[in-house]
Amino acid sequence: MERVDIDPVEPSPYETGVERRSLSDPLETDGVALNRYRLATGERLSGLHAHPEQEEVFVVLAGEATFETLGWRVGERGASDGGGPDAASEVVVESGGAIRFAPGEFQAGRNAGDSALVLLAIGAPRDGSDVRVPATCPECGRGDTRPVSSDGEDALRCPDCGEVVTDPPPREEW
Repeated sequence: MERVDIDPVEPSPYETGVERRSLSDPLETDGVALNRYRLATGERLSGLHAHPEQEEVFVVLAGEATFETLGWRVGERGASDGGGPDAASEVVVESGGAIRFAPGEFQAGRNAGDSALVLLAIGAPRDGSDVRVPATCPECGRGDTRPVSSDGEDALRCPDCGEVVTDPPPREEW
């Protein structure tokens, strides 16, 4: 058995600048990633993204979370025209509620409420490092690509044909 008090856990760096406390290491979890986030009004967890092999559950402890979703998954074409993202929809989850995203479902979370948002993010398996964003490959038309670094700059790589897009949409849109 492992036990941890959350507040003394040092916040870990997170790309959007929100407060994230990773509980996986202190609890010595093998198969699940566990993080507690605190977001001020207007802050984002992430841009639209998906983990092809990891499901994620978010439990709202305080405030309300707004999640943006797409009507398609990693590996699918997306829009009916054969490529690109479908129109996004939003789901609001209030304190005491939870939401699950299956592997490959595109989602983004933010605090659109009037008070602080505190939530737990649970991901399984623990290593969900394969991330995709809904950007269409200009070479083969695949509807999702992987964020990569190209000469220190943001870029996207198609997991099918390997094409590198060096002029991707702004990171806030991922």
